Amino acid sequence: MNANQNTYAVIMAGGIGSRFWPMSKESRPKQFIDILDTGRSLIQMTFDRLSKLVPTKNILVVTQERYRGLVREHLPHLPTENTLCEPFMRNTAPCIAYANHWIANKAGDSAAEAAVIVAPSDHLILKEDEFLEIANIALNHTRETNCLVTLGVLPSRPDTGYGYIQFEDLPNARDERIRMVKTFTEKPQLELAEQFLASGEFYWNSGIFIWSLQNITEAFEAHLPEMQALFEEHKNDFATEQESATIREIYGDCENISIDYGVMEKAPNVAVVLSDFGWSDLGTWGSLYEKLPLDADGNGIAGVTLEAINSRGNIIVSDSVKAEKLIAIHGLDNFIVVDTKDALLICPKAQEQWIKQLVTKMKAGKQK
Repeated sequence: MNANQNTYAVIMAGGIGSRFWPMSKESRPKQFIDILDTGRSLIQMTFDRLSKLVPTKNILVVTQERYRGLVREHLPHLPTENTLCEPFMRNTAPCIAYANHWIANKAGDSAAEAAVIVAPSDHLILKEDEFLEIANIALNHTRETNCLVTLGVLPSRPDTGYGYIQFEDLPNARDERIRMVKTFTEKPQLELAEQFLASGEFYWNSGIFIWSLQNITEAFEAHLPEMQALFEEHKNDFATEQESATIREIYGDCENISIDYGVMEKAPNVAVVLSDFGWSDLGTWGSLYEKLPLDADGNGIAGVTLEAINSRGNIIVSDSVKAEKLIAIHGLDNFIVVDTKDALLICPKAQEQWIKQLVTKMKAGKQK
């Protein structure tokens, strides 16, 4: 079996994207939205990108049961059995453990040589050719070493919303962009983030991982042994008719923990490939701003025709389907304006953390 046929991709698509309300809602979160008005949703763009590295039959989507239909709608060419549905959210480590065992069953005798790319469904990558080059460098490194690999992104600002990777040289590396990870730091305070950038030793953590199935399995055994044992006990049920009942039982006992905290920060064999492929995790409306087309006054727009007078630095977005909606503003600076068929958001960019609080409040109100 050639390397491409024994390479798998796991698209993590279970999040609800609460920071992108009102366009992103629990019924249709941001990975299923054409948030940049390109004609393709974020999950479709992720699938298209990974399809250039991995055969379609080897691409998995891990999502929540309630999004199974949306995955089918957005990715009609994905084999039905390749949508793995979590019974409830348990963060990224259980998601990856689930995919690992599914791949092991699917790959059979060739599992020992399988390589895996893990990527979020809702990130943006603008320089696709650079991403494909970096991904292939990482794949080759995982086949030649025992390293778990993450992709680091050249930081453009001291952003406090991203994780940071401190790296050090890797002697005799095949490519100078391959380094060893020294430390991980999650969402530092501004002063520390500024120090990170000034040092030149830190890149953003993209949350995209590449490893061999064997190496990530050994990492789970070493660092999350209880979780690994839960899945291993039922390993023969994956990719069978028993899978749904089995995964519900496992998730009921599974720890809620990220792959970063559970494995990557503990493992001694983590490498990073230094990259610059136009990445954004699109975690907030503010992070979207720099990716939108801007008018002469720095207003970022998508899905709208904007008439702006004495207004600067705004984000103006609509999900209008049939035609771009006309939105007129006067004397508005640095605001977020998002118009949908059933909600309108107007919020200062500097206060966008309020959006998540609002969504939490509305959700709690519905549950009363």
